Amino acid sequence: MTATRHHETQIEVDREVPLVRITREFDAPPAKVFRAHTDPDLLVRWLGPRGLQMRIDHYDCRTGGSYRYLHSTDGEEYAFHGSFHEIRPDERIVQTFTFEGMPDGVALEKLVLEDLGDGRTRLVSTSLVDSFADRDAMVASGMEVGIREGYERLDEVLAQG
Repeated sequence: MTATRHHETQIEVDREVPLVRITREFDAPPAKVFRAHTDPDLLVRWLGPRGLQMRIDHYDCRTGGSYRYLHSTDGEEYAFHGSFHEIRPDERIVQTFTFEGMPDGVALEKLVLEDLGDGRTRLVSTSLVDSFADRDAMVASGMEVGIREGYERLDEVLAQG
């Protein structure tokens, strides 16, 4: 059994607008990375930090569709929902994202997949929120751990075929 290679996850805050930018490379082609973001059976295997269970309420990943899912641990649940605004297979996902514990904090998220050749993909994800205070609260919430661990888990899912 070969070890799964993990790439560095870069998380940057923009100084000019209330935006977080995440950049990560994967050892898989764009179609495979895209499918892992749009197939609910794959999504539950990697999205979020280790140690949390994920349950999908609904996941209609198409332009005009919506989603809702929950993460749970030790009897506590954290729910998230949003709408898909644009789905371009193997290229782009544009959606809203709301943590139901802070329902006024809606983020506009754009995920872009770039084919690097040789079966590799660069993912660039941006999350734009209403204010710098909301952006900073999102970053301070532990988002970084969930993103890094989630992408490590995604590496493992992608390596399984």
